Amino acid sequence: MDAEIDHYVVLGLPSGEEGSKLTEKEIVKAYKSKAFELHPDKRPDDPNAASDFQQLQTSYGILRDDKARKLFDDHLRVKRDHQRRLSQRDGKRRKMVSDLEQRERDASAPDPSVKEREKEARISRQFKEEIAMIRAMHAKKVQVPDASATKKEREGASGGGGIGIGLNKENVLKVSWEKFGEDYSSDKLRELFSKFGEVEDVVMKVGKKRGSALVVMATREGAVAATGSVIGHLANPLLVLPLKPAMPADSFKPAMPADSHKPAMPADSSGAPKSLEEFQAFEDYVLTKLQKAAEKQR
Repeated sequence: MDAEIDHYVVLGLPSGEEGSKLTEKEIVKAYKSKAFELHPDKRPDDPNAASDFQQLQTSYGILRDDKARKLFDDHLRVKRDHQRRLSQRDGKRRKMVSDLEQRERDASAPDPSVKEREKEARISRQFKEEIAMIRAMHAKKVQVPDASATKKEREGASGGGGIGIGLNKENVLKVSWEKFGEDYSSDKLRELFSKFGEVEDVVMKVGKKRGSALVVMATREGAVAATGSVIGHLANPLLVLPLKPAMPADSFKPAMPADSHKPAMPADSSGAPKSLEEFQAFEDYVLTKLQKAAEKQR
């Protein structure tokens, strides 16, 4: 018995477990069909016609014999099991090779933490460069005179023949609002404040919970008028205070309610809060009052 010949295939039948379930009638039918096809009289010019027909008869004789067929089915089953084990072993070997290659790649790859630190450093460097560029552009547009400069030097910076445009801090307003409801953009703030005079610049600083901006008015009169008049959206009112509190307190500080138990804010000789921390506390108080008033109007 040639171990490499599948007698089911010779008869044109399915092999393996499906072949072992074929009936004798199905085997006889397949043999007759194949014998008619492979008979030497049908293939006079084929030198292999006789050997093919002889092999057909041999395979048919094995499958017709119950004992021989059972031995052949067992042989096929052992062969299939062997091939399955080889396939599994090859699969395991391929996986081992793949895992080894992956470990080698991981070993040669850079440390993820080092790569992450390099990325953070690059982003931080780019951010600092961007801030420096913005500051440089802003410095070209608005030059602030040194506080230690003499009065003559400050007047020369803002007067004719100077080399820049002097910035009068009394013309600058500090604007803040809570981060809820309708938000504010630089264009929206410019639109609101331009009703009280020319707006030279708007510098935004937006945080997670609070937004703020510096609004530079062209004149002190415009700054004073806007301080007492610009409120913004009722659902999210603006708190407007002078950057340099040189104007009377009554021109920008809303009246305290008579029943308020909040102590008066410390003030300088002009009546305005004296420090940025006091400005912040004052902002919180005024914003709370404006929000309550807005809610009552809804």
